[in-house]
Amino acid sequence: MTVTQATISLTVNGRTHDIDAAPDTALLYVLRNDLELNGPKYGCGLGECGACTVIIDGVAARSCVIPVSGCEQRDVLTLEGLGSRHHPDPVQAAFIEEQAAQCGYCLNGMIMTTKALLMQNPQPSETEVRQALQYNLCRCGAHVEILRAVMRAAGRAIEERE
Repeated sequence: MTVTQATISLTVNGRTHDIDAAPDTALLYVLRNDLELNGPKYGCGLGECGACTVIIDGVAARSCVIPVSGCEQRDVLTLEGLGSRHHPDPVQAAFIEEQAAQCGYCLNGMIMTTKALLMQNPQPSETEVRQALQYNLCRCGAHVEILRAVMRAAGRAIEERE
């Protein structure tokens, strides 16, 4: 079987890149291997865990199951495109302030899903945050800190439980 390569034009973090790849190559592999963007992580390879999440045209998407050819003429945003060490995005700053990490493997997915949520709904309720993050896995148990960080980024407090 012959694998056909194509030149695919991608806009990632505001910059256009011409990539030579098989059209069905997972976006994740192009981001990590060709563009050296290591924010998105390989977790499950099935789009189930969220570690590979990027934002495509304002929507959180699992880059491990999206073919690179499906991203032409679309805007892809990765963790590296949010902020810098000295000027973090407000979502990144909230995660830092709440110390919302243990091992950190899930953070890319948690932060990118949060960013996409806040782009669509700047003032989500705690219930809406929980719904948005429900398919992002954290095996370390940092869920409480992550929830606090998301609510902080949204400028809201955790809702009181009865």
